[in-house]
Amino acid sequence: MFSGPWQIVLLLVVIVLVFGSKKLPELARALGKAKGEFKKGTQEGEQLLADDDKPRKLEQKSDDNA
Repeated sequence: MFSGPWQIVLLLVVIVLVFGSKKLPELARALGKAKGEFKKGTQEGEQLLADDDKPRKLEQKSDDNA
């Protein structure tokens, strides 16, 4: 996407001009929280999918008794 360091510097300058230097810490904090929530959600989703793949012994026992 970026082919050189000057493009990154230009992007950072534009971000500072758009958001202002006082809002940048708030923006960074919000992005960090969003990243953490997204990571937590994906881990919970993966855990649910892993749990669904496991055989359920309790359901098999209750079916045998019926």
